[in-house]
Amino acid sequence: MCSFDDAKIFALIALLIAASSLNALAEGKERVAVPGTRAITVVASTVPANGDVNPYGLVVIPVSSGSLVAGNLLVSNFNNNLNLQGTGTTIVQITPGGAVSLFAQINASSLPAPCPGGVGLTTALSVLRSGWVIVGSLPTTDGTSATAQAGCLLVLDHNGNVVETFYGSLINGPWDMTAYDLGSTADLFVANVLNGTVAADGAVVNQGTVIRLNLTGLAGSMPNLESITVIGSGFSERTDPVALVIGPTGVGMSPDRKTLYIADALNNRVQRIANPVTLTTSAGTGSTLSSGGFINDPLGLAVAATGDVFETNGGNGQLVEINPAGSQVFWPFLDISGNPPGNGALFGLAPLPAPGLYYVDDATNTLNFFN
Repeated sequence: MCSFDDAKIFALIALLIAASSLNALAEGKERVAVPGTRAITVVASTVPANGDVNPYGLVVIPVSSGSLVAGNLLVSNFNNNLNLQGTGTTIVQITPGGAVSLFAQINASSLPAPCPGGVGLTTALSVLRSGWVIVGSLPTTDGTSATAQAGCLLVLDHNGNVVETFYGSLINGPWDMTAYDLGSTADLFVANVLNGTVAADGAVVNQGTVIRLNLTGLAGSMPNLESITVIGSGFSERTDPVALVIGPTGVGMSPDRKTLYIADALNNRVQRIANPVTLTTSAGTGSTLSSGGFINDPLGLAVAATGDVFETNGGNGQLVEINPAGSQVFWPFLDISGNPPGNGALFGLAPLPAPGLYYVDDATNTLNFFN
């Protein structure tokens, strides 16, 4: 087994080789060799007709309902056609074969209930088996953190119509989300990044939260929000002129539902909170699963059926696989564009039961498959 220093050297070599491979992609080839791994396939562009860019949220549709087709993927866009952050309004549906259709285009002026600040769709995206789609909004008026507002969670039916919103003091900049779906009921776990962040004007504040929303009545006309509980708090967060805001981002649940994992971006670590479904008080920032090593500004996070945690680096475009014991076991590059390479390009990802995972790349505005 190589030492950490040897591993860093290998990663640098891999980056240089991958650069030449990605040049082939720019020349029109679909598959890209990633050193020490298998391949990346570009599935489709995520840009809809209105020109929205910056794909953030990604989820595999679990069952067919209305215009939702099981096995297809939904992608939420954070930026509008002028590339202003916090102004994207669209969700696209993409088949594994690459066919793209518009699932929803949300008009902030015609929402059925308040969403403070309007619409800017984040990585917080879930599709429940009952057919409800829930997506986070962290809106701005001009693409800068100075105008960021609390936003909300938007509830859409299976045809892409917004039927209600969840908003209020505990929902403040919903940045990512995962769901524990029981069919007629569900728990949503949401990371918030705007608690005191804008007022701090770039300084780090330790006020980021993870909340649990308990939903009932999912077989009825619309979900009922029974309660909201803060189960995690004290996460570091700050505004950023490039990334808009940095704070607790990806959240994912272990297969046995006993552990919630959180990508703690500013501290280069993945945290875990025990018993997230039954907690009645905050566990603070929980305990650390893994930190440092190849973790570099962790953004997206998802948990495979094996229990391994996958996180995507905002700092350099790497995917890092972490086993349940906390060991970093795999660290391929998924994006090396930009300066620095891969900077802030990777958010939503979705591991499959079989080897391989989907991810969105907001540097190229594409849905990709890594296998």
